[in-house]
Amino acid sequence: MNSVIEKPWGSFKILQSGKKFLVKKIYVKPGGVLSLQSHIHRSEHWIVAEGEAEVTIDNQVTNLKENDNIFIPKGAIHRMANRKDDDLVIIEMWYGDNLDEKDIKRYEDIYERI
Repeated sequence: MNSVIEKPWGSFKILQSGKKFLVKKIYVKPGGVLSLQSHIHRSEHWIVAEGEAEVTIDNQVTNLKENDNIFIPKGAIHRMANRKDDDLVIIEMWYGDNLDEKDIKRYEDIYERI
């Protein structure tokens, strides 16, 4: 559970999991952009621990600074980006009845993942 998973935009590490929740530490490198996506089985909570995040939820863009947080409802189309020159660290909590990395529908992805 404590291994770091590398992604083209940075990496993540699972910190804790339970029956209906999972907590991750997400590192987004400068210029990193996660895919525009949605989930059927989970909602998400994001807290900015370090840096600044550009968050898009259903076409609304919000800029978050350290200690800001945001809720992503189940089914919302969303993405996170690091538009700054400094690292971005997010604490993410999933909540739902099926906590699987495969619960993802991608709409856009600059890294061309399907």
